[in-house]
Amino acid sequence: MEKSKSHRVLFCIGINQNFMSAPAEEMKHVWQAFSQMMQSVDSLPGVDILGIMDDDCIQVGPSADAPWTAYIMADVPDLETVIEACNFFRTIPVGDGTYKLWKYCKVEARIGRKLVVPEDAISK
Repeated sequence: MEKSKSHRVLFCIGINQNFMSAPAEEMKHVWQAFSQMMQSVDSLPGVDILGIMDDDCIQVGPSADAPWTAYIMADVPDLETVIEACNFFRTIPVGDGTYKLWKYCKVEARIGRKLVVPEDAISK
């Protein structure tokens, strides 16, 4: 089996009640911070975002745990980069900076590897 040079990571993002209860102007600031977070993850060296999924059309209200509200699947070079991506939720300011993004949403990373079926498992 070939050893992977990166980790396959699923960033699971949950939106909490603080966002759901926020007035429209505050929600706008949260969306701007959320956009900044996604751009920041995408700009990390060695990160290759494979896809982003949002299931808000079939999930209503805050997500305390799985199922989450949104997901980012990415290949990430190392654990330190995964930690740096998660840290954006702690550091990216919302609006005037009184609060950070993690007041409104949370992230949990699942780290694995690309699934590759061994050739000898499918040969006859």
